[in-house]
Amino acid sequence: MGKANQWDADWEISDELVGQLIDSQFPELGSKRIKRLGNGWDNTVYQIGDEYVFRFPRRTIAVDLIKMEGQLLPKLAEYVTIPYPKPLFYGKETAEYPVPFLGYHYVTGEFPLGVADEQRALSAAALGRFLKQLHSFPTQLARESGAPHDHRRLRDIATRKEKMEKFYSDLSPHMREEERRAMTAYLNQVVQPKALPQSDVFLHGDLHFKNMLVDERGRVSGIIDWGDMNVGHPAGDVSVAYSFLPPQARSAFFAAYGEVDETTKQLARMMAIYIPMLIWMQAIDDGDEKVAEEARATINRALAD
Repeated sequence: MGKANQWDADWEISDELVGQLIDSQFPELGSKRIKRLGNGWDNTVYQIGDEYVFRFPRRTIAVDLIKMEGQLLPKLAEYVTIPYPKPLFYGKETAEYPVPFLGYHYVTGEFPLGVADEQRALSAAALGRFLKQLHSFPTQLARESGAPHDHRRLRDIATRKEKMEKFYSDLSPHMREEERRAMTAYLNQVVQPKALPQSDVFLHGDLHFKNMLVDERGRVSGIIDWGDMNVGHPAGDVSVAYSFLPPQARSAFFAAYGEVDETTKQLARMMAIYIPMLIWMQAIDDGDEKVAEEARATINRALAD
């Protein structure tokens, strides 16, 4: 039987198996506490002691992404202005767990669930500077290290709109009436532009609230899960200006990042709505009310002017 959802696992890993893999391949970590942090779409994440975090692929597609992270993340140190997890331990496949895995230093912080707009605004300039610097990373070096080209097909707005309309039909019963009106109005005005700028940059590629950490003041303290790194349209990352930041903070973001054309802003807003729709559907499937509510709030924020 095929998988019901695109986020369903191809294989799972247990606490016991993680302990065995760590003991056998990294005996210097064998005495440290093992704590399961949860699942993303692609990986199951464990904290080892207080210093390290390990990601174990749970979908076939994640295997090549883990390999790319191992090659590419160490090269970003001079380009990344917000803390991010650097690879330290390169795990090998075994008979019990047939794929490679990766261990990193632990980046402190919490997911930005329920963070107030005033707190979010504190990170506007920092996020703009972060992306300006990240997007200056040489695209040729990124490709040589395994980064694909535009694997999300960001410029294909017509196809993305079609998918969003299907997502909306699934999510509509969970929306409030004013949210349904806002989403309907938004989808009705989305059209494929005649042309999109062709300038490609190096991207994090998946910059949403489940891949961001904040400190006790709500300021961004870490950017995690770099498995979707690619070379593509900058709107893929600029979407954070609409998904994470409230409208009143976006001018500070663009002052730090640099101004972009209106079509890029439209595409960025679309991605800021599209990804949380998927996260919301998964959260409903998982029964995760906190993540579902944050996905709802993210969509509402992205729709706001």
